[in-house]
Amino acid sequence: MTPPGFKYGYLQPLFADIERLRGEGAYRQLPAPQPSSSLATDDAPLGQYAASTLIRNSFTAAVAHADALRRIVLHGEVDPSSPWTLMRGALENLATATWLLGGNDRAERRQRTLRLWREDMRNRAQHEKDTNHVPTAGGKTGRERVQDIDDLASSLGIQGRLAKPEAGKLIAEAADGIGLQSRQVSAAWRAASGFAHGRYWPNLRASMLRDAVPGGPDHVLMALVIDESEHRPLTQHTHAFLKHVQNRYTMRATAH
Repeated sequence: MTPPGFKYGYLQPLFADIERLRGEGAYRQLPAPQPSSSLATDDAPLGQYAASTLIRNSFTAAVAHADALRRIVLHGEVDPSSPWTLMRGALENLATATWLLGGNDRAERRQRTLRLWREDMRNRAQHEKDTNHVPTAGGKTGRERVQDIDDLASSLGIQGRLAKPEAGKLIAEAADGIGLQSRQVSAAWRAASGFAHGRYWPNLRASMLRDAVPGGPDHVLMALVIDESEHRPLTQHTHAFLKHVQNRYTMRATAH
């Protein structure tokens, strides 16, 4: 499955950091923010809708995606699409954590947090509707929680509707916030999303052609393998986000 001559040295710096986050039966999570830390102060009026909860969850999800790719490479099962899809999952989650840790001030960070929580609970409400699920023991539905979040935002003086965070804009803002070239990051992410959604164009733009044979009068069958030179930037951007989140979270979650 792995293409002959596949050189995965560009993946090793990221994989080395991911391996250090592997624990006994679970990945090592970011610690809860210490009382009186900057992040704990952000969280204080948000109750169960804390920024730290989303940041820590996004970080763990990113590590799991990157580690899945590490194991695929280790076992020699590198196909043309999975490395893009898995690295996309890692990058999106780390960019989300970066975005939540950023912002110009505390008010903006709280607004970002509630925007993401609102979308989270809106998705939950959709799932409850699709599955006819009703929370037990007096638990609130996703729709009720969406309203709670809207009410909380109003009580904090956050004006206007809590707009859904768009992945592309979020990633660009996160990239700009840590000094990356947002167009380059967005281009790598867009190719990865194309692979994840089974689009045709990234096969031509970001894969390497190994062979092509006529498949009929009007089409050609192509044998494609991963193009390391195209996948490398996505990996490097993901690693940059990983390091930033680790450093920034430690700074903001530690009491001074």
